[in-house]
Amino acid sequence: MKISEIFYSLQGEGTLLGVPSVFVRTSGCNLRCVWCDTPYTSWQPEGTEKSVAEIASAVRAFNCSHVVVTGGEPMIAPGIADLTIALANSGHHITIETAGTVAAPVACDLMSISPKLANSTPLQRDGGRWAAQHDRVRYAPRVLRRLMSEYPHQLKFVVTGPEDLTEIHRLVEELRADRARVLLMPEGRDETLLRERSQWLAEVCKQTGYRFTPRLHVAIWGDVRGT
Repeated sequence: MKISEIFYSLQGEGTLLGVPSVFVRTSGCNLRCVWCDTPYTSWQPEGTEKSVAEIASAVRAFNCSHVVVTGGEPMIAPGIADLTIALANSGHHITIETAGTVAAPVACDLMSISPKLANSTPLQRDGGRWAAQHDRVRYAPRVLRRLMSEYPHQLKFVVTGPEDLTEIHRLVEELRADRARVLLMPEGRDETLLRERSQWLAEVCKQTGYRFTPRLHVAIWGDVRGT
């Protein structure tokens, strides 16, 4: 499969915030989020073809128990099931970061599902040529329900403004999601913008019972690749 990067860092988002983890980032995505923070895996996918054995060996070299398989969209990567099974057989705790549009028979200890809201549709970017396809694919309730029923999971929504909350509430109701598993995360790669969005979003979480998650890696290292 095509791999963009493998690196060792801290989990920057979600319920495992701060846990030292090896990140395996696949290249290739079926979506084109306007605010994508890894365009080198979606808008201009790049990477190196590696075998499951090569990837697993690289992960083991870090001597770390937690692995995050991310992208792009890792669930569309050829060999994703074989890779996760190999990592599980090595005793790793596996988190998969996915938009929840595709299911695969993977081994996974935490399915970190980030359904994409209307704020992700690239209406202006690249002349808007991806907008219709992105909007058609971004929300797949049947797939989401399947992943939620088969794996320990969290639902992580990327929030750009108060106008996103109505859509989030609707999706949580449609999916019958446990609010304790719903996380709201401010969108942004600029520290000042993230701080501003975090302040009002934290208040929303206090009022609604949703969980708040920061972008810890951005707070520590800034918008830097490989962190």
